Amino acid sequence: MRVVAVMNYKGGVGKTTLTANLGAVAASRGLRVLLLDLDPQTNLTFSFFSIDDWHDRLKDNRTIRQWYHGEMPGREVSLADLVVTPERVNKVLTNTDGRLDLISSHLGLIEIDLQLAARLGGTTLAESKRKYLDLHGCLRSALEDSSFSQYDLVLIDCAPNFGLVTKTAIVASEHILVPAKADYLSTLGLDYLAGNCADLVEEFNDYVNHKPGTADHRPIDPSFLGVVFTMVQVYAQEVIFTQHGYIQEVRLNSRVPVLQSTIRNSPRHFGNSGESGVPAMLRTTGKDEIVREFDKLADEFLGALALASGDRSE
Repeated sequence: MRVVAVMNYKGGVGKTTLTANLGAVAASRGLRVLLLDLDPQTNLTFSFFSIDDWHDRLKDNRTIRQWYHGEMPGREVSLADLVVTPERVNKVLTNTDGRLDLISSHLGLIEIDLQLAARLGGTTLAESKRKYLDLHGCLRSALEDSSFSQYDLVLIDCAPNFGLVTKTAIVASEHILVPAKADYLSTLGLDYLAGNCADLVEEFNDYVNHKPGTADHRPIDPSFLGVVFTMVQVYAQEVIFTQHGYIQEVRLNSRVPVLQSTIRNSPRHFGNSGESGVPAMLRTTGKDEIVREFDKLADEFLGALALASGDRSE
C-alpha cells in the first residue's frame, strides 16, 4: 500500500479536484484506492456525496472528526469503521477491477488541531515524548492495521495548513504530492513547506531514536514526489509564457522537484465538480486534451509509486 499526502499551504490550487480525479483514474486502472479527507472544507467528501447524503448518512458517526475526537485518536472509534463506498462512482467502475472508498471529513475538523495540541505535554519529559509520538503517529498506526491491507493506494487530502492533523498525515505518508498554480503566491511557500516537513521528520525521528520504549514507532522518511502544476493556461498547445516562466523557475531553484505533467484550467470539466458524484475524468467521453493530460499525470504518478500497469503486487 502506498500512502500519499496531497498538500499545499495555498488554497485554490485545485488540490481536491486533483485528488478526486487522480484517485478515480487509478481506480479505473484496476487499483483499490482509499481517499482520506482531512480538509475541514470537506470538498473531497462532497465530490462523491451530496450535502444531503452527508447530513443523513455520515455527519454524526462516519467522519474522520469522530476518530480524532477523544482522549487519543482511534481509541474510541476504529478508522476502518469510517470507510464508506460511494455508490455513484463505483457504479462507473463496475467493469474494472478497481474500487474507490472514502473516509469523510467534517466541517468541525477545524477545531481538532487545538484539541490535539492540548493533549501534548506531560508531567515528565519521557511522558511528553511518548505523547508526541503517539499523537503524531496515530494515523500511521491506524493505516497499518490489517483491515487496510486490501488497498493499493491511499490519497490524503490535507488542509492548507501545517497543524497537528496535517502533521499526522505527513507522518503516515511515504510520499507528498504538491498541487500548485503557476503564479507567485502559489509557489511562494514551496520551500517553506519543504523546510517544515524536514523539521517534522527530524524531530519525530529524534524522539524515536532517543526515547527508550518506543518500539511501536519507527523513523519516518516521506519524500516529495513533486509539484504538479494545475489550472495552467494553454495557447496553441503551449503553456502561456508567464506561467511557463514560473514553472521553469521552480524547476531550477526549488527544493521540491517538479513533475513533467501539467493540468490545464478547464471550467467545462471541473466547474460543476461534485454535483454528479463522479469525478470529471470518469464522466468525460473520448480522449480530449484534459483526459490525455490526466492520463499522462497518472502514468507519471503511478509509475513513480511502482503502481503502474504490470507493477502492482498482490
